[in-house]
Amino acid sequence: MPRPYPPEFRARAVALVRSGKQVKQTAYELGISAGCLHGWVRQDQIDRGERPGISTGESADLRAARKRIRELETELAIVRQ
Repeated sequence: MPRPYPPEFRARAVALVRSGKQVKQTAYELGISAGCLHGWVRQDQIDRGERPGISTGESADLRAARKRIRELETELAIVRQ
């Protein structure tokens, strides 16, 4: 699995696009794919409330809740044995 880019790098890339630079050119200059940068920009728009969707914070909460559910299901399976 590829290592994720640091949050500071992502924020800087998104800021460049928000300032008016084209996604394709910005991605080329930073050495990342345009699709990756499009995703970051899209998520930034969701987090800012400019686009509907699940925010980064909500996504983290949902991931934690699903993990906890799996743990509880495992515990329940052990108790039932």
